[in-house]
Amino acid sequence: MRSPLIRAVVVGPSMLPTLAAGDWLVVRRLAGGHQVKAAQIVLVEHPARPGLLLVKRAVRRTQQGWWVEGDNPAASEDSRSFGAVPDPLVIGRVLARYHPSARLLRTA
Repeated sequence: MRSPLIRAVVVGPSMLPTLAAGDWLVVRRLAGGHQVKAAQIVLVEHPARPGLLLVKRAVRRTQQGWWVEGDNPAASEDSRSFGAVPDPLVIGRVLARYHPSARLLRTA
């Protein structure tokens, strides 16, 4: 049985200033993108690069899936370059961020 929670680490500057490289995240696994709301931070699989996970902000829902963007557009590969992320590739919603030596900081 899979755990409903996933642990992920932020790599790179695409979510600055909200999230920084080295931030650890607690992510709730979803059954498709229907449980996501606009403005939430999500973990998605890159539509053109299977296995590559990205942390992005859900901006809006389209017929093709979720339009996601990084908070730092100058350093983000996101829906502006690859289009909407289909629901099956929306892995989860970020619940909190933490640093291994610090306390949990809620993001939702």
